[in-house]
Amino acid sequence: MSDADQPEPDAPAGGEQATENALLFGEWDVSEIEYSDPSTRDYITVTPVAHTMGRHADKQFRKSELSIVERLINRLMQTEENTGKKQQATRIVREAFDEIHERSEENPVQTLVEAVENAAPREETVRLKYGGISVPKAVDIAPQRRVDQALKFIADGVESGSYKTETSASGVLAEQLLGAARDDVNTYAINQKEEKERVAAAAR
Repeated sequence: MSDADQPEPDAPAGGEQATENALLFGEWDVSEIEYSDPSTRDYITVTPVAHTMGRHADKQFRKSELSIVERLINRLMQTEENTGKKQQATRIVREAFDEIHERSEENPVQTLVEAVENAAPREETVRLKYGGISVPKAVDIAPQRRVDQALKFIADGVESGSYKTETSASGVLAEQLLGAARDDVNTYAINQKEEKERVAAAAR
């Protein structure tokens, strides 16, 4: 059999390997991220891609397949100052990650994952009507909503901390993520989580 007739060896999955070896923002390795909360692990996706151009938007729950970094970027866009400005929101996150690394010498993606896990509330209240009376009732929160709430708290903390102040949004975001990763109750996101759980505990 001639060399031309010999079957070609299986080509390596170059695209998959390239994705695995890629770095977020060209700097941060996302291949060895650790998770401490098993309930939210399937809903905190970490990839080296920071912008998928809305490919997840065709299905209701497909957002959980989106990188947690891009979900944070999208959440930051849902504020008055950054509405529709994805490049600006991406720059804020990139600069915040650089500051986190300078202050803690840790992988900022790992810090983000820990912050989301710590800021995700476990209980909230709903309103039940008995006759004409509305009664609060404590309920467990689904894992996906827990992640949604954590991102909301972090983004709200950035907005409140940087609005009409000299502090940059990236600096406030870095402070929020570092504080939430340490489970610091003085951090806006952790404070909001504790308040929501406190109200739920009173409604049991």
